[in-house]
Amino acid sequence: PAGEPHPPGLAPGWGPGHERHVVYLFGGAFLLGASNDVEFLGNSLYDGKETADRGGVIVVTVNYRVGTLGFLSTGDARLPGNYGLWDQHAAIAWIRRNIEAFGGHPMNITIFGQSAGAASVSYQVYSRFIQRFIRTNAVWCGPQSWALQKNPMALTKKIARKVGCLRSDTDLMVTCLKMTDPVGLTLAGKIDVLLLLLKNVMDLLELSPVVDGDFIPDEPNCLFHNAAQFDYMAGVNSMDGHIFAGVDVPSINKRNANTTVEQVKGLLTSLTKAKGNAAAESAFNTYSSLWGLAMTGSLPDQALVKKTVSDIETDFLFLVPTQISFVTSRFLFSQTNQHFVFDFHSRLSVTRFPRWVGAEHAEELQYLFGKPFSLPLIYFPRHRDLAGYMISYWTNFAKTG
Repeated sequence: PAGEPHPPGLAPGWGPGHERHVVYLFGGAFLLGASNDVEFLGNSLYDGKETADRGGVIVVTVNYRVGTLGFLSTGDARLPGNYGLWDQHAAIAWIRRNIEAFGGHPMNITIFGQSAGAASVSYQVYSRFIQRFIRTNAVWCGPQSWALQKNPMALTKKIARKVGCLRSDTDLMVTCLKMTDPVGLTLAGKIDVLLLLLKNVMDLLELSPVVDGDFIPDEPNCLFHNAAQFDYMAGVNSMDGHIFAGVDVPSINKRNANTTVEQVKGLLTSLTKAKGNAAAESAFNTYSSLWGLAMTGSLPDQALVKKTVSDIETDFLFLVPTQISFVTSRFLFSQTNQHFVFDFHSRLSVTRFPRWVGAEHAEELQYLFGKPFSLPLIYFPRHRDLAGYMISYWTNFAKTG
C-alpha cells in the first residue's frame, strides 16, 4: 500500500526465512509471450530455478494479458486500457500478500523485465510501490512509439473494423467489441505483415499502454519524480536493434545483397520524421563519418554499412532512451543507479547472422536464467562463467542495491 514506509536498507524482520524475492515480467512487444511458453531447446526460457539456487533469491514469474485483450483502449473511461499492467500489479500485490508462506518478505521486492517487460517495469515502478528494479532492452521514454499509445481511439476503430464492430456511435462500438469472440478480437490485433513494405516495424507495434490518468497518470517523462526512492539498474545489448533492422532493411542479413546508401538514408528519414529532413541529414552525416576509412572503390565496406543500420536502430530504440533515463535519474535522485551494456557474442547466434552481429535482442536472458548450467552439453565453460557472473550481479543488486 502507498502509505507504507519505504524500508531503508534491509527491512525489519530480515533474517533466515525472509529472503529477497525478484519478480520477472516477460517481453514480447505487448503483443505476445507468457512466463512459461518460450521454448529454449526443450526447456522454458524463464525457468527461474538456476537463478534462485545460485543467487539465493526467490524467483517469481507472472503472466499478464497482451495484445487487444491487454491494451485495447478508446482513451477514455469506456475502454481505459492498460489491463495488462493491472494484471501485473495484481500479481505483485498477491505476491506481497503471500510471499511469506514461501520464505520471502513482503517488503523486499525487486522487479525486473526485458523489452516490453522492461517498459512494464518502468510503469509499475513509477506508478506503484516497489523497492528496486532492473530493466533491460527497453524504457518508456524516448522516441519509441511502441511503449506508449499515442492515438488509442484510431487503433481501436481499426480493430473494430476488422471484426465488424465499427460504428459511428462509440458506445455501440465498445458494446460490440465486448461481445466479440475473444479469439477473433485477438487475431485482429496482430501485425499486418504486408504493411512492413510501407512502414517501419516499430510503427506497427501499436498495442501498448496508454496514459489513462489512473495507472499512468501523466506522460512518462513527467513521472521521474515518482522514482526518487528506488534503486535501479538498466542496460541494453550491443545490437538490440538488429532484429528490427533486419525487418526494415532485409539486405543487411543477406550475404550476397548490398545495402545501399539510399536505404540507410531512407531508414533515418523514417525514424526521424517527427523532426524533419534536416534531422535525417544530420544523423546520416554522423553515422557515415567513419565509412571513408573503409571505402572499397565507390562504395563503403558492406559489413560496415550493414552494421551501421543495426547501430541506428539500436541507438534510436534502446540505447539513447536508456541513457536519457539514466542521466536524468542521476541528476534528480541520490539512490543507486547502475548502467550496463551486454556485448557477449553467443555461440548460438554465430550461425544465424553475419560475423559483425553482436549481442542480439534478448540474448542475455539465456545467461540470466542459467541455461549454461541446466543445458551443459551445448555450452562451454566460458558461458557458465558469464551466467554465474550475471546471476550474481542481478541477485546482489536485489539484496543490497
